[in-house]
Amino acid sequence: MTKFDVVVAGGGLIGGSIALELARAGLRVGLFDRQEPGQEASWAGAGILSPAPESAAMVLLVPLGKASMAIYPEFVGMVEEISGQSAGYRPKGTLQALFSRDAREELSTVIALHHGLGLKAEPLRAEDARELEPCLSEELEAAVLRPNEASVDNRAMTQAVLEAARRSGVEFFPGHGAEAIWREGARCLGLHLKNEKIEALWTVIAAGCFSAGIEGVATYAPVRPAKGQMIALRADNLKIERVLWSENIYLVPRNDGRILAGATVEYTGFEKGVTAGGIEKILTGAIELSPGLAAARVEETWAGLRPDSPDHLPVLGPTDIDGLLIATGHFRGGILLTPITARLVCEWVTQQRVSVDWDRFSPLRFQSASAHRAPA
Repeated sequence: MTKFDVVVAGGGLIGGSIALELARAGLRVGLFDRQEPGQEASWAGAGILSPAPESAAMVLLVPLGKASMAIYPEFVGMVEEISGQSAGYRPKGTLQALFSRDAREELSTVIALHHGLGLKAEPLRAEDARELEPCLSEELEAAVLRPNEASVDNRAMTQAVLEAARRSGVEFFPGHGAEAIWREGARCLGLHLKNEKIEALWTVIAAGCFSAGIEGVATYAPVRPAKGQMIALRADNLKIERVLWSENIYLVPRNDGRILAGATVEYTGFEKGVTAGGIEKILTGAIELSPGLAAARVEETWAGLRPDSPDHLPVLGPTDIDGLLIATGHFRGGILLTPITARLVCEWVTQQRVSVDWDRFSPLRFQSASAHRAPA
């Protein structure tokens, strides 16, 4: 029987990065995935790196996002050096476009919110925003420049992370998905695969929206898939430098000249079809933000499944089963939160303490909710 120091269930960007950090700490790590690693949410995302909250509920995530953003350049440098591959990192900032007639009030609210959270944000007049990004619509009323934000090519970065993990000694088992945790009493001894058990001192569940399907995990990580449809465009006479963000759409430029547009949030189970309605919504928003995209070529359409928890916050940390850790539920922030997630899991496994408070994201919070709902 194979025995590891750590087994990781899930070979996406998060699982691969956790495995990489643990292997660099000198541990024997096995990474198990139901298919070829890196083919799910990590492949399908846009790669925006922004700790700014998209909604009031997401404010709780800002400190973790800021901590991850702070170590991102170092993380990318390490991954690129070990793998010999580029991650497509673009630290060029985000420009948030405001179109409403109340744009002046909205602008002051957005700036105050960002500054209150310790995030850099600068108000821009519409003409100044168009000077920075000439492709922006004439309908623009005002804008916010978020200069410290960035993006990565998530497909390239995922492959670079997986290659760095391989070169660091992680053992990969594609096509060997975990079916259950191997539990005896209050201790997790590893993973049950289809026809064998894999023993480990530590077990990390990082299987994205498939995590809840691993027997024994759903109580800690009741995640479900949230589909996002995306489009890749190419426009010969239109250039975008920064991530462009509006209420209805985001546009993410790639180093190869493509412009990614997305994304929907749909709860349709594990179905990943691209729909006419989804594509229409994205294209309408993209052309409203940047009218020149009406002439762009559609190069690719796709959909992916984000792991979403009941409160839309990550599920991160140890459980009440000795040796079992969870790292899933990152929803729309998985690529941003990759470096800090990998660091914290590695710290816990090697030192049983973490450098950033993660208690708010504990897998035990859902058990508490169940207990409160139970009849007296």
